Amino acid sequence: MDIVSKRAGPRREDAEARRLIEQNRGTIERLADQLSNGAYSAGKRAQQAQPPQPSGVITSDLGAPRRNDDPKPYVRISPNRRVVVVDDGTSRQMHHLGELRRVDGRLAFVLATRGNGFFSELAPEIAARLAPLDGAPLGDGRSEASLAGEIGALLGY
Repeated sequence: MDIVSKRAGPRREDAEARRLIEQNRGTIERLADQLSNGAYSAGKRAQQAQPPQPSGVITSDLGAPRRNDDPKPYVRISPNRRVVVVDDGTSRQMHHLGELRRVDGRLAFVLATRGNGFFSELAPEIAARLAPLDGAPLGDGRSEASLAGEIGALLGY
């Protein structure tokens, strides 16, 4: 039975390769300069001359860029029948107003309140403005686009 264990230090082959590179460093650098028209040595001199010096705390924000302009809200009814207010510039959702549900065989707008089965309630001032449309059915001249227009008008968009 052979027992193979790790030794301390580099492998013999690695040490030999490192020694060979160190012995021929001048020739290797001369060839690198010849192939790069002197750019290899110039890059090394520039790197040695001025190493980067961090100043203070370096932070990095990997999130989406933030816009400083005011949001341009509009009402959107998504394909899954959610009714939301979205910022036109960033496409981010600002408010979840409710959804279109089937009530007595017809689609109707249901406001996002606890009484309608929503966990997260709509802000009271927005809910008060949209209260007349809670349970408003679609059809008979009211389409999804006209409902979105009515909601936008009530909210002042």
